[in-house]
Formats: sequence, C-alpha cells, structure tokens
Amino acid sequence: MSASLVRATVRAVSKRKLQATRATPSAVNKIKQLLKDKPEHVGLKVGVRTRGCNGLSYTLEYTKTKGDSDEEVIQDGVRVFIEKKAQLTLLGTEMDYVEDKLSSEFVFNNPNIKGTCGCGESFNI
Repeated sequence: MSASLVRATVRAVSKRKLQATRATPSAVNKIKQLLKDKPEHVGLKVGVRTRGCNGLSYTLEYTKTKGDSDEEVIQDGVRVFIEKKAQLTLLGTEMDYVEDKLSSEFVFNNPNIKGTCGCGESFNI
C-alpha cells in the first residue's frame, strides 16, 4: 500500500462538452514537484472511497506500480493511474492544483457530479 498524499476537493461544474480527463499545468507541475522527492514512485494513483456526508470522495496516493485494472494517463511527462472503481466518476474531469494564503489542494472539477457536501470533500453521481 502506498502512502496517502493530500486531501482533495471536488467541485461540480456545469455540463459541458465531454472532454478527456486531464490535468491543468498547475496540477502537472505540483505532481512533478512531489514525485521529485520520491524517486521510487512512478506516479500518483487516484481512487474513490465511500465516505463523507455525501457518499464518495477521491483519494490520492503515491504509487510504485500500475495496477492490473488501472487506467494510465500520461500528460507532460507525469503519470497518473486511475483505479477501476474511480474511472467512470472521472470521465471529463479536470484535475487542478490551487494555492492561496491559507491552503493548497488538488481540486477535481467534475461535470458528472449531482451533489456535493458543504465542505466539498464528498460527492454523489
């Protein structure tokens, strides 16, 4: 099992033309920075777990290998693996990394979400 990385926030976005799952330049740069200090890890794994007040939440972990049923997304030299259980929930999602004076976090802008909790950590589809 890999080490947990950070918490992630989920934002429901209005319906838009379905696009491939992708990461913003900010997210790509942050992933590169995180992996630079972990040479034994090949990328990040995105998963989904049942928890929170609205049903599901995303998880991010360092990973050393690609799982048998993981989907691999390579963007600008960064490898992100999506667990089988999370693949349908991430269709058309944009992964971003946002920093302000009080916090920094990965944010999933997801057009598939029907509802989120008040804090944005859990969602339902």
